[in-house]
Order: sequence, then structure tokens, then C-alpha cells
Amino acid sequence: MKRHIVILNPTAGKGHAEKRIPEIKGFFAEHKIPYEIILTEHPGHAIKLAETYAMMDDVLVIAAGGDGTCNEIINGLMHAKHKLKDRVPEFGVLAIGRGNDFAYSADIPVGLGEDLLRIKDGKPIPMDVGEVKGGDYPDGRYFGNGLGIGFDTIVGLEAAKMNHVHGGAAYALGAIKTLIKYPSAPDLDIHYGKKTVSISPALVSVMNGRRLGGSFFMAPKAKMDDGLFDICMTRQGKRGKLLSAMIAYTKGTQGEREDTLTGKADSITVEALSGTLAVHADGETICEAGKRLHIINHKHALNIIE
Repeated sequence: MKRHIVILNPTAGKGHAEKRIPEIKGFFAEHKIPYEIILTEHPGHAIKLAETYAMMDDVLVIAAGGDGTCNEIINGLMHAKHKLKDRVPEFGVLAIGRGNDFAYSADIPVGLGEDLLRIKDGKPIPMDVGEVKGGDYPDGRYFGNGLGIGFDTIVGLEAAKMNHVHGGAAYALGAIKTLIKYPSAPDLDIHYGKKTVSISPALVSVMNGRRLGGSFFMAPKAKMDDGLFDICMTRQGKRGKLLSAMIAYTKGTQGEREDTLTGKADSITVEALSGTLAVHADGETICEAGKRLHIINHKHALNIIE
């Protein structure tokens, strides 16, 4: 039986993740599963831990936390993958964070008991991994769920400032604050597939998964194993019109709107002709004032326990 290495972010879920350790220990002890729980100590720590343990044949890496923890684990596993060459790294998820959008998109239930049973009884299935190059990461940063440009990123930055509001409520309040400020949209050229779109969008989402921000269904029909991103772009309009678009995103019906374009592609290039790009990937800031991005889909790059 593989040794289960649980990489746990004690600050996930506004500090509640660490309180789940006794339950995790109890489950593994009851089922006689060899394990070790390692607490992350600083941003980026989980990347190095995941890379180190993924190089070992007898280990299953488990991400215990929220979207940020999963993102770091995915980055570490992808670094290991480049060294392994003959083996696809696999990992499990204990969704004990705040938003848990990656877990939702990967069809992993938000419930520690169910997640632990899935780790014990589930099977590895392939999943795609996105990579973005540009901004603060010219050499690339990987993501599992989705990338946002513009309004979506600014909302996330506002939500992160809220200490007493969690999950979807924080993002909803962040959206309201961003609508009040209403930053101007950059002029972009977006190249995907054989298409080029010139647009001044309030937001652009490039999704491997389905949901961001706890309640915004950026790509309700996306699949994490089809080798393609689902792309969604909503034009900047008057404040009231963008508010109605945001409501549509909570229902996943934005694709029916005239001001919203959708598509699919395995690679995308975004260039700012005027203004700059505020970008996040899985909630992690890629840049606040970038000019050019190249986004690539790595089909079936990792295996996830489901």
C-alpha cells in the first residue's frame, strides 16, 4: 500500500483546515493506511513538497486545503512529471478550503468523510492541466481549474481582503465593490484556434473546470479531460448591463447573451493593445498589469483520484 503524504495548508478555510487533522489521522489509523501529514509553512512550500514526494514510487500525494493548495500541488507534480518522463503523477484532494472550486470542477465532494473514502476506494483518472506564460511568470505557472483576466481577478483581490466573510459570499461582495469602482477595460487581441477576436472585455475566463469564486459558473459544460479550454469573454458595457451579466454567470447562462462570446481551444494568446491585464490562475495572482499571455492545455498531464 502506498504511503499517503497529506500536504495540509493550516491557513486554508481561514484557519479551519488545521482543526480537521484529528479526523484525518483517525481515518487512516482505522483503515491501517500508512500516512504522514505535513503542514505547509509559507506560500510555495507545497510546490516543493509535492515535487519531492511525487518522485517516490511508493507515495500518493494528497492536497488538503483549498484552491491555492491544489494549485501548488499541481505545480509541484508537473515539475516532477518533467523529471519522471515514464510515469504520470497522481494525487488526491481533501477539500477543506474556502471556495473549493477546483474540487467542485473535479467532481470531488466538499465533505471530509466522503473525500477520505474516495482517497481509499477511488481510482486514478486523467485530467488536463493548464499552463500560463507571461506576467510575473514568464517561464510558466500551471493551473488546474481556471484562469481569469480583468473583472474576475479584481473581484478575487477584493475578496481576499475580507477576513470575516468566506466562500461565495466574499466573492459576491467583492463583485459589488468592483462594480462600484468599475475599472476601465483594456483593448485586447485574443488568438485561439484559428480565430482572432479584438475586444474590450470586462472579463475573460479560460477554464479547465467549471466554476470560479464559489458561485460563478464560468464554463458550466467544461470537461477536465478533453484537452480543450472553455473560453468566455464578456464585453465591457454600462454598469447595469455588466451587473446583469454577473447574475447570468451565477446561473451559467452567460453564453446566451449578445455581449458574451464563447469558444474552445487548446492554446490561447492574449495581447493588450491598450491598458494592462490583471490575471489570476486558480485564485493565484499571475500579474496585476501584464501585457501578453500564452496559455497552453496539457492534455491528461496528471491523474486525480476520483
